[in-house]
Amino acid sequence: MSEIVGSHDLLLVTLDTLRHDVAVELAAAGRIPNLARHLPGGVWEKRHAPGSFTYASHQAIFAGFLPTPAGPGPHPRLFAARFAGSESTASGTFVFDRPDLMSALADAGYRTVCIGGVGFFNRQPPLGSVLPDMFQESHWEPEFGVASPTSFEAQVARAEQVVAGLPAEQRLFLFVNVSALHQPNWFHRPGATREAGDSRATHAAALEYVDAHIGRLFAAASSRRRCFAIVCSDHGTAYGDDGYTGHRLGHESVWTVPYAHFFLEPGATAP
Repeated sequence: MSEIVGSHDLLLVTLDTLRHDVAVELAAAGRIPNLARHLPGGVWEKRHAPGSFTYASHQAIFAGFLPTPAGPGPHPRLFAARFAGSESTASGTFVFDRPDLMSALADAGYRTVCIGGVGFFNRQPPLGSVLPDMFQESHWEPEFGVASPTSFEAQVARAEQVVAGLPAEQRLFLFVNVSALHQPNWFHRPGATREAGDSRATHAAALEYVDAHIGRLFAAASSRRRCFAIVCSDHGTAYGDDGYTGHRLGHESVWTVPYAHFFLEPGATAP
């Protein structure tokens, strides 16, 4: 990353609440082809989330603590704030002297842009401004939120507008918090009803919905130069697993998340 920062555009996508097991099953079954073709070896990497809900996890991610590989470590990190005694800072780590990654990238000449999704990015209560305030530019509309059946399409359209409005020479760090996987997601599965509510199956259908449109996001992010992309979940969620429902709790379905990083070549077209 110490060589990538400054020469590439950067894209970080958090598929909010996406379970690792669902992501793996859909990739193996060919149900998310647009994501799977970019995954190294066509598979998700198994990692552990840095937090059990959106706010905690993103505070950590924005400080450089991406989801941790599930095997024994220490594991070198891509980004790290400088502090004494760090065991995961390596020779290729982009090390910064700011409290968050976005400030460091702004210092390096990047335009930092947030396209929010779930409520922690909506700026409606004061708490909803903490995360977006870390960026030079942030966007949120009700159409991007969890209650919208077309949330990701609206987010992608805004990303396309942001990229199109930048000078060609301007480096970009684009962050998108995808809300479609988060409850409520029942409306993404044909035949599902509000009364029946969300389930593991509607969660999977929401990931298929995201996959249908993510090619446009990748095309926009790589439209000006080579782009380094990170796509991961910030935490999972339980659908009755061992009696648990939801997240902000310490269950395997919450702590285990899918992760991938890869390059997007310039001029890639959306399928």
